[in-house]
Amino acid sequence: MPLRISLSDYGVGNLYSIHRSLENCGAEVEVVRDMSELLDAECIVFPGVGAFDKTMEKLQPYREEIRDMLLGGTPALGICIGMQILFEGSAEGASPGLGVFKGDVVPLEGRIIPHMGWNQVASEDPLMDGVGDRNFYFAHSFRGSPVEDITIGTTDYEGSTVPTFFRKANVYGTQFHPEKSSSSGRRVLQNFISFAESVL
Repeated sequence: MPLRISLSDYGVGNLYSIHRSLENCGAEVEVVRDMSELLDAECIVFPGVGAFDKTMEKLQPYREEIRDMLLGGTPALGICIGMQILFEGSAEGASPGLGVFKGDVVPLEGRIIPHMGWNQVASEDPLMDGVGDRNFYFAHSFRGSPVEDITIGTTDYEGSTVPTFFRKANVYGTQFHPEKSSSSGRRVLQNFISFAESVL
């Protein structure tokens, strides 16, 4: 049976690209609008684009249960804002995050904000296996700032090395958008699906 992914629709951003990409990689994808349904998920994807507080709004009533699930081994992938909500909080808003990753989300520093476009990701994580071109697409003004050893990939932006790829337990977070990153992103999603299947 294909991996069953619950794609969290918290009312921000366009889910079409990530939905299509995951299905093209062989997963069975269900778009979940009632966040209580995530509590029965086999695997969760938290998609990107949006503001921190707005993204957490629907998740907040189930925050502790979802965090316990993720720390307990449920595989998940957070993309862009979907990665940022895995942290404890954000300078972008007042709402607490899910708290899976210890640390906060802080403003990205640089002359050009937001950071939009293609940049290299340096990582030796198995999710990068078979990825020849490490260029991925970014669109963000904030970044994760962990206080624990969860950074598995970085990106150089305007002279600074920025953490952009994270893992804790079976939970991955990417600041970049694999669903918008051509064949390299597709390979990362395929590797994530294989990883999730292996831990279930």
